[in-house]
Amino acid sequence: MAAPQTHYARSGDVRIAYQVMGEGPVDLVLVPGFITNLDVQWEDAGFVHLMSRLAAFGRLIMFDKRGTGLSDRVAPDALPSLETRMGDVRAVMDACRSRRAVLIGASEGGPMSVLFAATYPERTRALVLYGAYASFHRWVATVEQLEAFIAKADETWGSGEMLKAFAPSLYPNPRFRNWWARWERLSASPGAAVALARMNASIDVTAAAATVRVPTLVVHRAGDVRINIEAGRWLAANIPAARYAEIPGSDHLMWVGDIDRVVDEIELFVTGSNLSAPEPDRVLATVLAVEIKDAERHAIRVGNAAWARLLAGHAGQIERLVTQYRGQMIGQGQVGGHALAAFDGPARAVRCAQAIVATARAMGGIGIGCGLHTGEIGRGTTGTEPAGAAIHLAQRAAQLGRAGDVLVSRTVTDLVAGANLAFANTPLRLTPDDGGPLPLFRLAGPAVPAAPDHVADAALASLTPREREVLRLLAEGRTNHAIADRLALSEHTIKRHVANLLGKLALPSRAAAAALVGRLGPG
Repeated sequence: MAAPQTHYARSGDVRIAYQVMGEGPVDLVLVPGFITNLDVQWEDAGFVHLMSRLAAFGRLIMFDKRGTGLSDRVAPDALPSLETRMGDVRAVMDACRSRRAVLIGASEGGPMSVLFAATYPERTRALVLYGAYASFHRWVATVEQLEAFIAKADETWGSGEMLKAFAPSLYPNPRFRNWWARWERLSASPGAAVALARMNASIDVTAAAATVRVPTLVVHRAGDVRINIEAGRWLAANIPAARYAEIPGSDHLMWVGDIDRVVDEIELFVTGSNLSAPEPDRVLATVLAVEIKDAERHAIRVGNAAWARLLAGHAGQIERLVTQYRGQMIGQGQVGGHALAAFDGPARAVRCAQAIVATARAMGGIGIGCGLHTGEIGRGTTGTEPAGAAIHLAQRAAQLGRAGDVLVSRTVTDLVAGANLAFANTPLRLTPDDGGPLPLFRLAGPAVPAAPDHVADAALASLTPREREVLRLLAEGRTNHAIADRLALSEHTIKRHVANLLGKLALPSRAAAAALVGRLGPG
């Protein structure tokens, strides 16, 4: 069978390769596992059979995740986090004009699909998990087993030897083993494969599973050589009202072994179920709570009038940064320096918190503490009176922190695998009403890269001429006092300009801003 035409969806600056097959009444998005290649897959009869059967009852949308297959290559240290991969799925769906789809998450694609369904129920008609897991180290490999797998991959990648870890029944078949070797080589480089394996090891969506509110089917082969059968059983037991189908077999790959038995379960679920249920009224979100520390002392130090101006500027900066990081303010607004926001991506929420702390420090030394927790919130929370456990836990985390702290719960750290964020242990704990203590972690190091390549040219263009002038003087290492003297302005005005430009560029520090001067151009 000839491969469908390959198209490209733009997700940020990266192009994601995708193909579409079939014209059924339901959209099916196949979320891939470890590695894929949209071209090479059509060379295998098993893959062709799997795709043909799925496309017989739905419009099948397939894609290569960024860094693999036909999609744009990225540096091994820039492979996608779960949050980034969710954005790529939305980009592919948008390119296909798919408003709502059944997500089929296979293997590593399963955890991302769980997170997507909980975060975007309005885009998820139903969820199918095949050979999937919620926590890598709990059900896939221990630390020691992971290191052995990585050492083997590093030594033999592209030779066909790794097939034993995915489809042992076909390892003796030289034709398939040679095809698998080519599949490896054209799907990912050895460095990318190792980086992917390490990123996958950080995946843990156990807290998100209970928040899935769409119809769900879990399919798992009883003797799966790669993912322990208990992983599938746990998902079925912990996703509300999930169906479970345990089938014979030891091969992990969906397109190997009894393919028809797998697709029969999926087809029965998709065509025989009511998938038009109302959209859930709750979604998974990361809540950011902001709290000014020692507000009374600051107000006394600068005076009531100046403090009121600082608070107003602080509020404007928070709203600007929340919007820039694609979050939404929640509640009835900011009161006394306290604020709440919700994000559909935990890593963006953490980076926004760091930018808020840094910007506030530049604005007259305001001490800010931020707390973050990922949990369910009402879909109508934005602009209404805030309520819900996730909001209260984020607020409590903000209260426990010191000025300059960004404290996050375990639910946040579990979901930012691959986002290049580092956290330090603390003795602090949150106590939810419905569970045991949740440890809090302190963000360690900059949350935004020191080399600010992520700053768009449009953000630089938004700087006023005065802000550009201040930025150039910052790059010379001048203090606020020295810049004020040079421009014949007050030091307070310079602080305001610095805060404004940090906010517009979403940067954590003066040094990070100064690194951009080379991109300013003349003037």
